[in-house]
Amino acid sequence: MAEPKLEIQMLHDRVMIKMIEGAGERRSSAGIVIPATAQVAKRLVWGEVAGVGQHVRTVKPGDRVLLAPDDQYEVEIHGVGYLVMRERDLHAVAAEGTDHGTGVYL
Repeated sequence: MAEPKLEIQMLHDRVMIKMIEGAGERRSSAGIVIPATAQVAKRLVWGEVAGVGQHVRTVKPGDRVLLAPDDQYEVEIHGVGYLVMRERDLHAVAAEGTDHGTGVYL
């Protein structure tokens, strides 16, 4: 028998983030693999918004966001790990083809 699907409604200004794979280790421009355990400073990582509360104004499910994974709440749903945080703790949103005028284009 299959597990029933959970419908989860985030509350207030909370955002549920699914971590993007490969956020741990990275590769230098010279091709050297740098393991996640070799980090000296706190490192921001990318995640994908999986759900938002009714008071969230700037992100929506499916957006790619930049966040600090330390000191956030973690939850596991059907074997998939998510972070739960406040919208104000997000650092950036990656968007395609916006007409905002300012920003960093990578």
